Amino acid sequence: MTVKVVTDSICDMPPGLAQELDITMVPVYVIFGQKAYRDRVDISEDEFYHKLLYGSVYPTTSVPSPQDFADAYNKLARETDEIISIHAGSKLSGILNSALSGSQLVSKKCRIEVLDSKSISIGLGLSVMAAAKEAQSGRNLEQVTQATRQAILQIHNRSMADTLKYAVRSGRLNRAYGLIGTALGVRPILGLRDGEPFLAGVARTRAKALQRMYEFAASFPRVQEIALGYTTGYDDASNLAQRLKTTFPEIPVYLTRVCPGVVIYGGPGSLGMAVREW
Repeated sequence: MTVKVVTDSICDMPPGLAQELDITMVPVYVIFGQKAYRDRVDISEDEFYHKLLYGSVYPTTSVPSPQDFADAYNKLARETDEIISIHAGSKLSGILNSALSGSQLVSKKCRIEVLDSKSISIGLGLSVMAAAKEAQSGRNLEQVTQATRQAILQIHNRSMADTLKYAVRSGRLNRAYGLIGTALGVRPILGLRDGEPFLAGVARTRAKALQRMYEFAASFPRVQEIALGYTTGYDDASNLAQRLKTTFPEIPVYLTRVCPGVVIYGGPGSLGMAVREW
């Protein structure tokens, strides 16, 4: 039986790839006031961004319940007895713990391996895609898990934002960073170290921040693949993607819009990059 791959909707990858690679996504909840929506199920990306930019209420998120995960696992257990479930970093979200709890509720005989990607959005996406490709090649659960753990170690993240206020508001970043960014009027560049966000640098302008992002990718001597995720700045992301394709003509450069569950913490205008090295 083929290993089935599960993730959450904090995972970002180009449209259609999840279906092509047979990846099951359990949606997080996006909340506007008293109304909760399942990410990409009850509310589309276009609807979310319209509410974000023009609505009067700033959204929050809530993780899927253990039962949400159990329902997904039980459904897949009709087709397989091996599942790998890869999720947003445990230092960034409570999703992993919910998935672990959900795996204990599964009624059918099925082995479930739950992994911490130590990443989010497109970084998580690269890990999940790596797992799905291994699964489709006929690997067993141990082999898929080993390959995915290796992929997680190979993925490096950077993101840029016009402001840190959204990350600080969410509690994902120390308030002192936000005060520094606001006081200096700079564009912050964030990284992830062992799954925890840190301030990797600052840039005076958006153009310089984009240049720093490019330099980050170009600093790796052997690149396997790159993913870019944008919120409201498609042109900037597209131009950066084209530049990276010129620099790395033989590797895939993925471009996608990030999910509502991520943009809440980056804010409009933010852009993320994940580089997987050999």
